[in-house]
Amino acid sequence: MAKILIFGNSGSGKSTLAKRLCDTHGLAHLDLDTLAWLPTSPPRRKPIKESEQEIQAFIGSNKTWVIEGCYTDLLQLVEAQSTEIIFMNLPVELCIANAKSRPWEPHKYKTKQAQDDNLPMLIDWIGQYTERDDTFSYTAHQQFYENYSGGKKMITQNIPHQFN
Repeated sequence: MAKILIFGNSGSGKSTLAKRLCDTHGLAHLDLDTLAWLPTSPPRRKPIKESEQEIQAFIGSNKTWVIEGCYTDLLQLVEAQSTEIIFMNLPVELCIANAKSRPWEPHKYKTKQAQDDNLPMLIDWIGQYTERDDTFSYTAHQQFYENYSGGKKMITQNIPHQFN
């Protein structure tokens, strides 16, 4: 039974790969962006326990799934329940290019304009991936990948039809 965790920098292709796997294999999909934040301005992280309850509710109602996001702290909560991880470890420059060309994500932004207005901040944040030391960082993702004892894959470039 497929229970896959996909993680990496913003713009690395996590959502694209997750959607492809879900469509191809009939898996349920959870984007951690939808439950990691409080609806405040500026956004603040939701307490980990609240996010964990929502993740466990998702897992409890789906036998097979893909959970994707850049939140190592949340991924660690369900690591033992997963069967595989995929680290989207693309170069920062490619993540930035992907972010600039991504379509509107209505589950994250009320309008395409709101998404576009956030793009300069997002590009700056993507660019700091290897310098940060938080739960969203390359360091945290690399450690999670190295410590995972199940099946794992690392993707280092955009591959349009991989994992069909």
